[in-house]
Amino acid sequence: MGKKVLINLTPAAAADETTIRKIAASLTGMDISSVSALRVIKRSVDARKKNIRINLIVELFTVKDLVIPEIAPFIPVNVSKAQEVIIVGAGPAGLFAALRLIELGLRPVIIERGRDVSSRKKDIARISREQTVDPDSNYCFGEGGAGTYSDGKLYTRSKKRGDNTRVLELLCFHGANENMMYEAHPHLGTDKLPGIISNIRKSILEAGGQFLLEKKVTDFLLDGDLIKGVTTSDNEHFKSPYVILATGHSARDIYEICKIRGVELLMKPFAMGVRVEHPQELIDRIQYHGNSRGEYLPASSYNIVKQIDGRGVYSFCMCPGGFIVPSATSQEEVVVNGMSPSERNSPYANSGIVVEIRPEDTLKYGSFGELAGLEFQKELEREAWKNGGHTQRAPAQRLSDFVNGDISVSLPKVSYFPGVTSSPLHSWLPKAIGRRLRDGFRLFGQIMDGYLTNEAVVLGVESRTSSPVRIPRDPEKLHHIRISGLYPCGEGSGYAGGIVSSAVDGIRAAEAIAKKVSES
Repeated sequence: MGKKVLINLTPAAAADETTIRKIAASLTGMDISSVSALRVIKRSVDARKKNIRINLIVELFTVKDLVIPEIAPFIPVNVSKAQEVIIVGAGPAGLFAALRLIELGLRPVIIERGRDVSSRKKDIARISREQTVDPDSNYCFGEGGAGTYSDGKLYTRSKKRGDNTRVLELLCFHGANENMMYEAHPHLGTDKLPGIISNIRKSILEAGGQFLLEKKVTDFLLDGDLIKGVTTSDNEHFKSPYVILATGHSARDIYEICKIRGVELLMKPFAMGVRVEHPQELIDRIQYHGNSRGEYLPASSYNIVKQIDGRGVYSFCMCPGGFIVPSATSQEEVVVNGMSPSERNSPYANSGIVVEIRPEDTLKYGSFGELAGLEFQKELEREAWKNGGHTQRAPAQRLSDFVNGDISVSLPKVSYFPGVTSSPLHSWLPKAIGRRLRDGFRLFGQIMDGYLTNEAVVLGVESRTSSPVRIPRDPEKLHHIRISGLYPCGEGSGYAGGIVSSAVDGIRAAEAIAKKVSES
């Protein structure tokens, strides 16, 4: 084993491996000439003070040490004739469930309503160019899921649902930069993700798994309380006693199928609000205490949480050096989200700013039962579409104008590709959301001097932060509490929130099925 040490360096020094090696060797009492290799275990930026520092945990090795631990590869077995497991959805939960099933000797059959990563590019471009949304292939639906073309942040480090190390290893094995393993806030980048997704598909196919794209699941095949498979829109039946439901939180039709088929659903808290965009240079000045970012510091980000009248108001999916993108899944709605390329080199910084929504806020939609939260989302998205001019142009307002209740007579240039239309968001957002957002922005401005400015623009609406529905499941066996063989997982099940946690949840579902198969 090597020797581990925490070192604190200037940004310039942290970019020079010779300096890192020299200082780390000195702190561990090692002769630098005996150091044969160095491995970074964790890296984070400390910008709490004007004198910005980089914290590194590194491990030093000598020739006498064991070999430096390498990323564990994906070693497939041939599963072409093994027990089949249907996976509905090819997002992180579905893809990582498939990889784990293969490792455990089972054959994944992935059914995805959208197109492959390459074809999705054309559908996404059409949203901006022609204001046309394909309901089955867009920023949310298609191979790779919602994360593929909308960022790739891997902020989740929690291990409460399982070890995320294997997820990071599999991403690196399939093409991600190995700094994923040690960065405090790793980021794949929307420009890198399509290649990674394609490599994962190749691994699954080479092992004997099956990929069925452009097939939309429209029904479940049930025998009492047992699942027997699924039906697709072209009336094909795919049969298996094991179905992983990994459809994401925007596949609203799946919740409708669940309700019709007696799959129990629960309403859960979620959040909605807006997306705010600042010049990245302004956020850098605020976060780096007036310092220039220079060549050694990354585009700065922020993370703010406040309580306003008993509700959380917080930043969500902050994208430094990024863009705002249209994430609607049907034509007559406007939904905004954020993304960043791997270099984070856009001149804009954007973040969702959202308000906690609880079941009691959805009483107006009580006739929809457990799906009341979905109806709340839909109504706000339709309102954004109307206020954007009945197109994918987003309704927008300068930030200070929004807070002060003033009309924005002009708007600055923004990163949102379809364009923006000046709209008084302060007057049409639901009061429970709009009022808390305005109060939240005032507090944010006190914390970050210069944040509350008319250089920034608010765009509506940020409504898909998480699922407003949970599909309850057995906490140990992970299948639905009533339908045996149905394994809801990932964001659409209400048990995860992001790429890593969804992938971990998919892996757990695969392992639960493998255990069930071995016992039968």
